[in-house]
Amino acid sequence: MSDDIIETDYEIGQDNVELFGLDMHNPVFVISGLSIVAFVLVTLIFQESAGAAFTALRPWLTNTFDWLFMGAANIFVLFCLALIVLPVGKVRIGGKNAEPEYSYPGWFAMLFAAGMGIGLMFFGVLEPMYHTLTPPLGVDPNDIEAARAIGMAATIFHWGLHPWAIYAVVALSLAFFCYNAGLPLTIRSAFYPLLGERVWGWSGHIIDILAVFATLFGLATSLGFGAEQATAGLNYLFDIPGGTTTKVVLIIGITGIALISVWRA
Repeated sequence: MSDDIIETDYEIGQDNVELFGLDMHNPVFVISGLSIVAFVLVTLIFQESAGAAFTALRPWLTNTFDWLFMGAANIFVLFCLALIVLPVGKVRIGGKNAEPEYSYPGWFAMLFAAGMGIGLMFFGVLEPMYHTLTPPLGVDPNDIEAARAIGMAATIFHWGLHPWAIYAVVALSLAFFCYNAGLPLTIRSAFYPLLGERVWGWSGHIIDILAVFATLFGLATSLGFGAEQATAGLNYLFDIPGGTTTKVVLIIGITGIALISVWRA
């Protein structure tokens, strides 16, 4: 496969606006930003109703779409394994003469410090125990050996090859279409072969807005677990109150540091 640039009529940044020194895409930023603010306000104002709705929504999603989650994850693993042997897997990100910007230790540090770190720290012990006590797939929890086996199998599914394959597919699609095809570093660019020039219109806007929501809720989950764990540690070591105020302060502090890092990058 060649490293040819995909020719489009799109000018990168044609819909962007400058705000506080940041380059923001319009209308994706406006719609996703306002929707997120509205979502947070509604959940804060109607906490009990929101809690009940989310409590009912999660089991419905996992029970209804479990086949999709597991099937997609397996397909991603097979796809990544296929890339090892197929000619397309030899394409060099950034072009034939591209050189790595970071070392392998640097990449590993970013993967675990800014990627799976919180999840592994929180669920590394919790998930095997949880799945053993309440095993999935209808396994009888009184059957200790079966519960242990299925508990570890579920944990490995969540933290073994499958999540890394999902991350790899998303990362490769972003990297290839940005650094090899010269398209914007957004999820919509990966759909260019399917949608063509329509990705620069509302089809692409919707894709990017959904990507913002997916990223937000994924980060919010990890950040929430991290704040829970950090609060418990501070309470144990320094008797700092482990209530909501401490968690909110931690979340604001961590978010602030991340924003400064992104802004200065």
